[in-house]
Amino acid sequence: MSSALVVVDLINDLIHPDGKRPAYAKQVADHQVLNHANNAIAVARKLEWTVIFVRVGFATGYQDLPSNSSFFGSLPETGALRMGRWGTEFHEALNVQAGDLIVQKPRINPFYGTNLDPILRAGKVSDVFLCGVSTTWAVQSAARSAHDMDYRVFVVSDACTDATEEDHVQSIGMLSHLTTLCSSEGLESVV
Repeated sequence: MSSALVVVDLINDLIHPDGKRPAYAKQVADHQVLNHANNAIAVARKLEWTVIFVRVGFATGYQDLPSNSSFFGSLPETGALRMGRWGTEFHEALNVQAGDLIVQKPRINPFYGTNLDPILRAGKVSDVFLCGVSTTWAVQSAARSAHDMDYRVFVVSDACTDATEEDHVQSIGMLSHLTTLCSSEGLESVV
């Protein structure tokens, strides 16, 4: 059995100050989330884990946008999260390398409508480490799904954040009952 690091939604529209929906940009900068994510990525590569980058995005005309979603409903007006645009590219400071696995998701949950689970199963992954934004939405959703699919789930808490510190702390508190919390600095000692 092996481990995988899943890096969720560290894309320009969500975390860059110039993004079209930069709800997490301030917290990402204030808490050095990209530095912590890169630390986790470096450790994962050193330990020869599978590293997977996940990003949310929709077709140019938003034909695949969930029509009943209040969460995504305003995207067509703002032009946010359109695939093939700068906004859905990973932040330039994130250590994404050629050949890395990239999963595109059409909803909040990285497992819904994607090949994430088949990738993990093909790699005989038992331990899934999660980081990214937002702790409340995508990370928590991924953790719950991974838990229910019988993976051992870890959250790299310093490489996650939310729109507010309070939201992040509350989500981490909830996740502590379902996952094992760890930091990017102590990642090697967890497994």
